[in-house]
Amino acid sequence: MRKLTVFILLCSMIYSCTTKNEKNPFLEDFKTEYGVPPFDEIRIEHYEPAFVCGMEEQNRNIEAIINSKEHPTFENVIGALDDSSPILDRVSGVFFNMTSAESTPELDEIYLSLSPKLSEHGDNIYLNADLFEKIKMVYEGRKEESLTTEQLTLLEDTYKSFVRRGANLNETDQERLREINKELSVLAIQFNNNTLYGDNDYQLVIENKEELAGLSDDFIASAAMEAQEAGLDGKYVLKLKNSSRLPVLQYAENRSLREKLYTAYINRGNNGDKYDNKSIITNVVKLRLEKANLLGFDCYSNFVLDTNMAKNSETVMNFLNNLWSYALPKAKKEAQELQNLMDKEGNGETLAPWDWWFYTEKLRKEKYDLDEEEIKPYFQLENVRDGVFMVANKLYGLTFKRLDNVPVYHPEVQVFEISDANGDLIGLFYADYFPRSGKKFGAWMSSYRSQKGDIRPIICNVCNLSRPVGDAPSLLTLDEVETVFHEFGHALHGLLSQCNYAGVSGTSVPRDFVELPSQINEHWAMEPEVLKLYAKHYETGEVIPDELIEKIKNQSTFNQGFMLTELLAASLLDMELHNLTDIDSFDIIAFEKEAMDKLGLIPEIAPRYRSTYFGHIIGGYAAGYYSYSWANVLDNDAFEAFKENGIFDQETAHLFRTQILERGGSDDPMKMYKNFRGAEPKLDAMLKNRGLID
Repeated sequence: MRKLTVFILLCSMIYSCTTKNEKNPFLEDFKTEYGVPPFDEIRIEHYEPAFVCGMEEQNRNIEAIINSKEHPTFENVIGALDDSSPILDRVSGVFFNMTSAESTPELDEIYLSLSPKLSEHGDNIYLNADLFEKIKMVYEGRKEESLTTEQLTLLEDTYKSFVRRGANLNETDQERLREINKELSVLAIQFNNNTLYGDNDYQLVIENKEELAGLSDDFIASAAMEAQEAGLDGKYVLKLKNSSRLPVLQYAENRSLREKLYTAYINRGNNGDKYDNKSIITNVVKLRLEKANLLGFDCYSNFVLDTNMAKNSETVMNFLNNLWSYALPKAKKEAQELQNLMDKEGNGETLAPWDWWFYTEKLRKEKYDLDEEEIKPYFQLENVRDGVFMVANKLYGLTFKRLDNVPVYHPEVQVFEISDANGDLIGLFYADYFPRSGKKFGAWMSSYRSQKGDIRPIICNVCNLSRPVGDAPSLLTLDEVETVFHEFGHALHGLLSQCNYAGVSGTSVPRDFVELPSQINEHWAMEPEVLKLYAKHYETGEVIPDELIEKIKNQSTFNQGFMLTELLAASLLDMELHNLTDIDSFDIIAFEKEAMDKLGLIPEIAPRYRSTYFGHIIGGYAAGYYSYSWANVLDNDAFEAFKENGIFDQETAHLFRTQILERGGSDDPMKMYKNFRGAEPKLDAMLKNRGLID
């Protein structure tokens, strides 16, 4: 610790905690209403000094824990450690959200510079023998204290975290572990930056409007707007983001156009250019295996899964392969249906991956008389968001108030105050829904401040939904509607938390449990009773008619073989990469092909994510992408309780809130689930709802 303290003191001399005589806002509690981040005061030059001062503060607090003459107890060791980093918590909450939602080259440069320092800081804590000795004393004497379930869980998690971070390793192995962690931290940033900037750079320029036949006028206007912003007036530009790529794959009659955009998408990070990720993902996998071996595991997946519900790779592989046996045959039948449709057209074409979405939409129209363009006018973003809020009100009594005087990092961000039925403040919710050049692909929930005791959380949802075009508002696809419900389910998990310690509050749960609150929230989106609350035509205000609701319901299991197969293929690819016990002469693309061939994946379907742009496994989902399917079993089984008792049944909602949403990671997840449901989850509901069994 002495070494680190000297390093931090030196840094403090280099980085003054004030910048140009301006006080750094991160160095004390934010002096704003609700304690929100003062985005109007935060400058890029504030971040690095704040991180340095935050590391220094945490080190002082840890030194105090170590040097205390008091007998080690839960509160003066574990509780004190949980509360040891106020400055780091503030600056991290803002900085890491900004690098995901509103990144700039300047922020990326700071991130690259800080990453190895933060890695070292973390290692200096987890490899601190004196601190671990105190934790070990509390852990071994845990039966002597009258600890609550939450305290005992946090104690056990903390002790295990130190062991998993190398506290029991010898000095040589600890030094190597430090090097690995630093390398991995930098590689992750490089991988994500390559993906982001490679996506931003890509544009497919279309010269003639006729090439966009089949696409809506709104979409064509949006493509023209993209071209105008790129200085290509009179032309049309297509990008790789979902709101640009998916409509082309679904509706563009120009097969060559579909092929170009699809091929560009699945080759992201695999083009041999400056954004190529092959060597990065290869190095990540190698370093992770070495790290797992150092810590006593045969492969990285078993290291990761040791703290998840699944516990080990064998359990996950059995689970995924079982689902695969249902999904792949269904996908093959779907492929044949699409080929039959192509044969009817008489063009002599064979179904290819870039045809799947196009002919799926044709088949949807033929089988269910449903065209997504027909229903999008009923899903104006603002109405969908209000629908999500109405569901939360009916289930949990929450009320929402728009705040217009709260500082935000971008004009498109909206902020809401959320109150409980009794008027108590639940927390604040930030909504950032539209794609921008500095925003990563996908959708996620994060926090600026986590719940802890009386401290109420500040939660955000970040998405990449369809932008408004011309005079029309943002009109969402069914998939985008479910995304809004999904991410707000995560938000509820963070907002409704009622824990005493940050280490177990909100979404601080095992990775294969964290998707339960988000995925169960999706179930309300398409319930007829709920649709009538929020699905209103953006021009007429007409409530979505029963005829359309019935069509949506009838096609609910349509294309589920494809959707589950591409999801499981990505999950199995993730597992195969991290099940490796030896990496010699490793070629990531050849490995991926071999893994998919072994599964018998049909050529018309690719994994939802390929290795070179699989951001989930660079982030927190390494050997964890299976969690979406694992949690899908939980969420379908859990929603059965609502279907049995009524989708807004207050007793069921109260039970879900108190046993799942409020408890964070304060107890064993299966125990919490059984407290809600009364039994362990069954697979049947998930298979039935996806149309895989009758």
